[in-house]
Amino acid sequence: MRTYVVTGSASGIGAATSQLLRERGHQVIGVDLRDAEVNADLSTAAGRAAAISETLAAAGGRVDAIIAAAGVSAPKAFTLAVNFFGVTAFLEGLLPALSQSSAPRVAVVSSMASLQANSEALVEAMLSGDEAEALRLGAALEEQGPRAGYLNYSSSKRAISRWVRRECITAAWAGAGIPLNAVAPGTVITNMTREMLATEEGRKLADDNVPMPLNHHSEAVDIARLLAWLTSEENSHVTGQTIYIDGGADATLRGDDIWSK
Repeated sequence: MRTYVVTGSASGIGAATSQLLRERGHQVIGVDLRDAEVNADLSTAAGRAAAISETLAAAGGRVDAIIAAAGVSAPKAFTLAVNFFGVTAFLEGLLPALSQSSAPRVAVVSSMASLQANSEALVEAMLSGDEAEALRLGAALEEQGPRAGYLNYSSSKRAISRWVRRECITAAWAGAGIPLNAVAPGTVITNMTREMLATEEGRKLADDNVPMPLNHHSEAVDIARLLAWLTSEENSHVTGQTIYIDGGADATLRGDDIWSK
């Protein structure tokens, strides 16, 4: 039995992952705003600190794997605080506990949005660790309306995927034997998307932006199975990857473009 920490455990991909891991006999410490083993707000420094200390107490000081699924998709600066700073601060805070495991693993939920239009300045502010500047830039986008505000979401996902790739080979992660990866779902049927997908107009909007020729929209458990493997003892060498679990959306939209310079 392994001890897993799953953020965003009360809904969507986090809930599906928690359920799958428990069915496989593992201990799961869920972290969410409510209805979790650890109730905490990852959008604030105080909330992150509380989440880290309470998680460590619940885990007895040792964690085998972390799956960071908590996230929001609002066209607001608040999105950055959760999707990037909430993820990175929480993971870094649990690094000492991970080092106590014989097979530590980490996976983060990114998104197909990591390939969409984003704000380079905003991404760089996040990667530099400047939360105040990132929130300032994000608020300016938010004030321009939903279209510009959406860049908060896509930029947060671009930044977290870049952070994973940058950090995975450092002494803190690779040096400690910790594979660090991200998954990037296409359109997933969850409470967050169900209302949009219920209408023809909503489905067209989703499919125009994220075309999924293989098996169409996915269920949350499809993403959970990949997260479970990435954080299992079986994964010894996959690291730094953002794996697009998207029914072919990336291949449709970018084609061979990933090989060009």
